Amino acid sequence: MGPAGESSERVLLVTGGAGFIGTSFVLTTRAADFAKVVTLDKLTYAGNLANLAGVAHDAEHLFVEGDIADRALVAALLAEHKVTAVVNFAAESHVDRSIDAPGAFIQTNIVGTFELLEAARAYVAGLAASDADRARAFRFLHVSTDEVFGSLGDTGAFTEASPYAPNSPYAASKAAADHLVRAYHHTYGLATVTTNCSNNYGPFQFPEKLLPLMILNALEDKPLPIYGDGLNVRDWLFVEDHCEAIRMALTRGTPGETYAIGGRSERTNLELVGLICALLDELSPRHGGGSYRDLVHHVKDRPGHDRRYAIDPSRAERELGFRVTHSLEDGLRRTVAWYLANRPWCAAITSGNYRRERLGLSVDGPAAPATKKA
Repeated sequence: MGPAGESSERVLLVTGGAGFIGTSFVLTTRAADFAKVVTLDKLTYAGNLANLAGVAHDAEHLFVEGDIADRALVAALLAEHKVTAVVNFAAESHVDRSIDAPGAFIQTNIVGTFELLEAARAYVAGLAASDADRARAFRFLHVSTDEVFGSLGDTGAFTEASPYAPNSPYAASKAAADHLVRAYHHTYGLATVTTNCSNNYGPFQFPEKLLPLMILNALEDKPLPIYGDGLNVRDWLFVEDHCEAIRMALTRGTPGETYAIGGRSERTNLELVGLICALLDELSPRHGGGSYRDLVHHVKDRPGHDRRYAIDPSRAERELGFRVTHSLEDGLRRTVAWYLANRPWCAAITSGNYRRERLGLSVDGPAAPATKKA
């Protein structure tokens, strides 16, 4: 039985828990009664308290609005709630935004992670003097990305041993955070575990990311912009599978180690968008007939666009017992159906500054017009 079926007096401080992956982790963790959860989120543009409506009346869940860089706040939460593990999702995460405004990525992903580590280090030091068993059991799990490894060629896959070669400000900021987490284990003995995941998809994803952007644009009969030739390859991981892997890493991972979490589902961007269009053709046919594929347009590629990512999750499978339980086809169907059923959520989350315009073009100026139809 997986860790969702294991019982313990766990109390997790989940940072960034009102964002996409964090939301899924909080909801599925509480649904499995895996742990009590204290969610800390700054509620920036991609954090949405409405995402956590499913645990709004859960006595074993507490939401706190705040910044991971606020060390005093984090320290107070750790002590007050007798936290047994920190799960750090808090991050600026969109590559295109990092091209336009890298400063926010440095502040949250690097400085924020540093402050969180410092608070955790002090907390464990205090525990060691009064409760050695709790100090030894404490874990700091840092959620990272495969983008820290850079770009692959046509073959091979990233593993825990892959060298770091980030190609965007976002990837560089996450790489720096990963190194800080590693250093705090080796220097201070903090029991850290790092996971590097492939591209996640599923419900509650902010519409600047590929899948929800394509779904929502298609439903409004807007162009579906594909960067460059559309042959960039990503390994796709359903968000709930990723969250289960994180719970496994918390309970079974070795302190100081990293685990690569992937879906074994490589697709080009063109292939993925084609699958989305086919599902939409079936589930919500286009007004006036025709396929949503007719809306696909190629646009100028973005700066520093990595060609291919792929993860070999063999170590996580072997040491943690991780297995993907959602095929890409099943996960995409669930995702498309969720967005179709939650149009008010989509409208509310895009009612602010972000209106699905193209980002990440500050290097080259205004967006180039669509150049050709796929």
